[in-house]
Order: sequence, then structure tokens, then C-alpha cells
Amino acid sequence: MFLRNCWYVAAWSKDIGRSLKAETFLGENIVLYRQEDGTPVALEDACPHRKLPLSDGNLKGDYVECGYHGLTFDCSGACVAAPTQQSAIPRRAVVRSYPVVDRYRLLWIWMGDPELADPNTIFPIENFDDPSWGLTDGGVLDIDCHYLWICDNLLDPSHVAWVHVSSFAGPGTDDEPLNVAKTDRGVVVSRWIENKPPSPYYSKLVRFDGNCDRLQHYEMSLPAIGLNKSIYTSVGTGGYAKEPVDETFINISYNFMTPIDEDRTRYFWFQHRNSDPENREISEFMNKGAYMAFNEDREVLEKVHLGMKHAKTPHIDLGLDAGAKQFRLILDRAITAENADT
Repeated sequence: MFLRNCWYVAAWSKDIGRSLKAETFLGENIVLYRQEDGTPVALEDACPHRKLPLSDGNLKGDYVECGYHGLTFDCSGACVAAPTQQSAIPRRAVVRSYPVVDRYRLLWIWMGDPELADPNTIFPIENFDDPSWGLTDGGVLDIDCHYLWICDNLLDPSHVAWVHVSSFAGPGTDDEPLNVAKTDRGVVVSRWIENKPPSPYYSKLVRFDGNCDRLQHYEMSLPAIGLNKSIYTSVGTGGYAKEPVDETFINISYNFMTPIDEDRTRYFWFQHRNSDPENREISEFMNKGAYMAFNEDREVLEKVHLGMKHAKTPHIDLGLDAGAKQFRLILDRAITAENADT
């Protein structure tokens, strides 16, 4: 069902502090908090005595105290106190601890074998520390659908012509041919649309007038990380082998899908642009537009999830599904290989 030996986004870093926060990822109940020095911690959210959620207990210093009988656990999940039997802490009083790392304003969690958790394998955000690039605040949205329906959607440049008419749609998004290519970590679906007006959303952001050459680059990487790159440049300056010119506008939307369970997904995102790093007005405009578009996706995908889950007749695939089918195959193989090793 899920790939576990990999990093998922658990939260925005700013949203985890000195309180116990209950979450569910990949069907597992987890409690998140920070130690007094700010170090993040993720533990199984169940006391080993009678499985009361530890998130219903108390944070005392760097320890979590169960609210039922006071069993107390450190950041490794070891029991350090048993008030009802102080001289005999049960040897089996242990909860699972999950590796967590702060990076790129996000808190990442490793759901698999902790011995394999290497922070260097966290998905890289290019130019994140480049002061000439602007960041949006980003957001988070719970969607009542299986995470792979969102991944499919993020590998489908064509849906914008119908779902995002007032934002990302534009001439060519409905019928220009798509290119599909495998990468070392997933799939890219892309196309250059030449000499057409920019989409409504980007028409307010580009630095030139008139028509443009436009790149739709939709990339999905394991386990479920979408990188959508939009490039807008003046007519004649776009193309796969061409370097950006001074007026080229580049926006990269980073999308992180963390399965809650098989019917729900937590969707994190932010945008990164190659201009106006200090312009809050532009950042807020972009963030608002992205949030509107992702809610448009949510309305469709929740119904797709129910329709496919309870289908009465067979479904069909279209040519535009080639990238999504390729990614699902790559993911299935990775999950099969992981399960074979356990």
C-alpha cells in the first residue's frame, strides 16, 4: 500500500512546538512535539499498557507522561518512569520512535526502518537558499482521497484546461502533445506551448507583453512528491535546449503528499520563483491563487476517489494517463522490493 523507507512531510516546522500533537500517517498513529531545545520528536501515539494515546497525556520537560497511569517515555520511546511500580519499570514498556528532521521550513518523518533514515536523501529544493528567489508561505490541505489520485492529477497537465479555467488554463493546454520521460526517482510529463497567450494566473506575473512560449513541466518523485515547473518566456526564446533569457519567469510549485490512510491525504505545498524575493504582494497573490486551484482539484479528486472505489463498471485510460501509469509502476516495484527485504 505505502512505501515506508523514505521521507514524508509530517508538518510545517512552525506548527510543531511544546505541545503534544496527534497525527496519523500511513495508517499509523503518531504524536509529535519538540524538546526544550527545539529538537523535534515523533513517537507511536499509544501507551503500551492499555493503548491510551500519549497525545492525551502530558509533556513534562522532554518526556511524555501517559494520562492513565503515568508511564513516562523519552524521545527514543523508552520508558523512564512507572509511578505505580517505581522499582520495576516493565521491560516491554517501549513505544516506537520515528526519525524526524527539520528542513526547508518543513518537518520530515521517516516511516520505515530507522536504521536506513539518511537525511541526505530528503528531496532537494534547488535554490532554496538563493536570496534572489522568492518563496510563498505555502499551505496544507486535507483531501478525502487516496494519495495516488493526487499524484495522477499532478502528472496531468491537460486537466488545467477544464478544472482551472480562471487560473492555469490557456491555449494549448487541452491538445498540445505531451512528452513522458523517466528520471532516477520518478517521471516527468512536459510540453512547450509556443506563441500563445499566457494563462490568466501568470499573465499578472510575467515581465513582458503579448504572447509567450510556455513550459508545463509536471514531475513526480518517490514516494509522492510533485514538482510542477512553469516557465514563461517571450516568443522564440522557449524550448528544451534553450537557456533562460533575462525576462524569463520561472515558478516551481513543490507539492508533498503524505498519506493519512488509504482514503485521506495531507497535501503540503509552496511556490518558489526566480524574481521579486521581497515582494509580499506577489507572494500573497501566488499563494492565494494556488490555494484556490488546489481546492478546485480537491472537489474533483474526492469524487474521483469515491467513483473509483465504488465503481460499478470498468474504467478506461486516456493517452494523457501515460505518465501517471508509469509512476504507479515505479512505485509498485519499489514497494514490492521493500516488502521483499523485510
